[in-house]
Amino acid sequence: MTLSSSVFSILLLSGDSDIQSQFKQAFKDATMTMAKDAATLPRDAAKRTFDAVIVESKPGIQNGATALPHVDLSRTLVITGSRPVLKRASKFMQTMARNKAASSGIAPLSLEDYVEWKMGDFVKGMRNGSGRNLHPMLISAIERPLIARALQETKGNQIQAAELLGLNRNTLRKKIHDLHIPVKRERSRQVREV
Repeated sequence: MTLSSSVFSILLLSGDSDIQSQFKQAFKDATMTMAKDAATLPRDAAKRTFDAVIVESKPGIQNGATALPHVDLSRTLVITGSRPVLKRASKFMQTMARNKAASSGIAPLSLEDYVEWKMGDFVKGMRNGSGRNLHPMLISAIERPLIARALQETKGNQIQAAELLGLNRNTLRKKIHDLHIPVKRERSRQVREV
């Protein structure tokens, strides 16, 4: 899951090699300018414009962003946070870059990538908590809106919705009942000419 270098330019100020490698993996090296902190930043980087500036804040330092090079806040996203925050920020930045790429005519985020991104924190939270039976819970959470959307698309026609979903009509009817999905059949109105 890497992105084109022409899509997004990022300045990363962090000495953590895990954070640096996570951002490198998410974005090609050509889009990244990395330094331990603003003092070790190459001179030419201070003159460049970045789409995003990511700064690791360290314990005991009040404001990690005080020594940043000139940043136009109307054109640049600035994220300052601890190491765990920056690790989550890399996933967020990938989504932003994909959205920018989509508006540029480059392929948008795939459904699989989007679902994977959205479920990551949920699954981690369930693992850290006392969550069980994650598979049926997630399948149910995805299945209900999928069936509802298929019914909406087919104007409530269950035979067409079943075909669209690749299900038997009776299986679809059982799922509609079990998941408490309201079904409204929209009939086409015929205008009579007198």
